[in-house]
Amino acid sequence: MEVSILEYSDKYLKALVRNVPLPLINALRRTIIAEVPTMAIDEVLFIDNTSALYDEIIAHRLGLIPLKTDLDRYKMPEEVGCKDITQCREVAVRLILDVEAKDDIRVVYSGDLKSEDPEITPVSDKIPIVILSKGQKIALEAYARLGRGREHIKWSPVSVSVFKYLPKIEVNLELCTYCGECVKACPRKIFSIEGDNIKIGNIINCILCRACEEACPTKAITVSWESDSFVFYIESTGALPSKRIIVEAFKILKNKLLQLQKKVMEATK
Repeated sequence: MEVSILEYSDKYLKALVRNVPLPLINALRRTIIAEVPTMAIDEVLFIDNTSALYDEIIAHRLGLIPLKTDLDRYKMPEEVGCKDITQCREVAVRLILDVEAKDDIRVVYSGDLKSEDPEITPVSDKIPIVILSKGQKIALEAYARLGRGREHIKWSPVSVSVFKYLPKIEVNLELCTYCGECVKACPRKIFSIEGDNIKIGNIINCILCRACEEACPTKAITVSWESDSFVFYIESTGALPSKRIIVEAFKILKNKLLQLQKKVMEATK
């Protein structure tokens, strides 16, 4: 396997992966979406709610607010046998929301949530929760815990986790007339004509739409892909850095494969 990082920050990661089978790269993608744990609000205790929204709607909105996650200090409820997360400090974090619109209409944002753990806070302070009219109030206790995307998408650490085959573009120079139709047709501006020469730019930008093939009057262009090379891309919700997401996904995938190996060995004794 060969890996080249094309773009990287805490919010996203784009890599070129070569010499890897399709099932493995897809297993990594699915593990990232469904298995890497993050914090999300799971239980909400309403003390007062005179807003226009039902308790259930507000609780659902709270659950979908991405929270910064510390995987080193918190554990999954099943790991410690916790049945009531409100009583398990190693499992859950309490967040308080207490807002009243006293003088005018007020928008309640994620930044109004006050966490007992300064490390577990909303990724953004500007996510709207509810609009309060003058005199309305909302007060509640919310409890966030670790969970996985396979339980509910609110626990998924990514907003995007995708891959595509590495494109392969071939131009038959004997047939090419340098008419420039491929340049006009390509939505990603891969091609350019310079005199009696056709140039192909950054092939990774190709989306395999084959518009160039259809536009070429002499059928000089062939678009295909490499069967064992992929462009892999993830975008973090902000709950975890993109690098940590990849590392945790590989750990989980490795453990699953080791468990499968163990089961197969036991079954074939």
